[in-house]
Amino acid sequence: MKHFVLMALFVSLSAVGSFIKIPVGLGSVALDAAPALAASIILGSLGGAVVGGLGHFLSALTGGFPLGIFHLLIAGGMALLYAGFSYLYSIQKWIGLIFFWVGNSLLLPLPFYFLMSAPFYYTLVPALLIGSLINLILFMVVVPKLSMLIRSTQKVVKP
Repeated sequence: MKHFVLMALFVSLSAVGSFIKIPVGLGSVALDAAPALAASIILGSLGGAVVGGLGHFLSALTGGFPLGIFHLLIAGGMALLYAGFSYLYSIQKWIGLIFFWVGNSLLLPLPFYFLMSAPFYYTLVPALLIGSLINLILFMVVVPKLSMLIRSTQKVVKP
C-alpha cells in the first residue's frame, strides 16, 4: 500500500511539473521528469517507468498533444528510459545521469528524424538538452532531501 501511495504522490508531482513550462525554441519543456527520476530511485525501475510514462502523457495533455498519437510512443520510450536510468544509477550515479540526459535529448527523439524531418529533429534536440538538464539539476537537489524525509517516516517507534 505504501508503495502505491508513493507512486501516486510522484505521479501527482509529475502532473504539477507538467504545468511548469520552460519556453525553449520549439514549444516548451516541462518539469515533469524530475519527479519520475526521483521515483526511479526511490520506487525502483517499475515505479519510475510508470511515473515517467504517465508524467509524459500528462505533460502532453497540458500542452494540447502537439504530436498527436506519437505521444503514446514517446510515453513508452520514457518509461523504458526511466527503468534503464534506475538500473544504471544504482550501479554508478553519473552513468545513470548521463544515460538519462543523452537518452532523453538525443535518442528518444531520433525516430522523429525519420517520421517528421531532419530539421524537426535538429530543432527539437537543443530544447530537450536544456529541459533534461534542468530536470536533472532539480532531481539532484531534491532527491537527497526527499530520501531523508521518506527514511525518517519509515522509522517505527516501538512501545
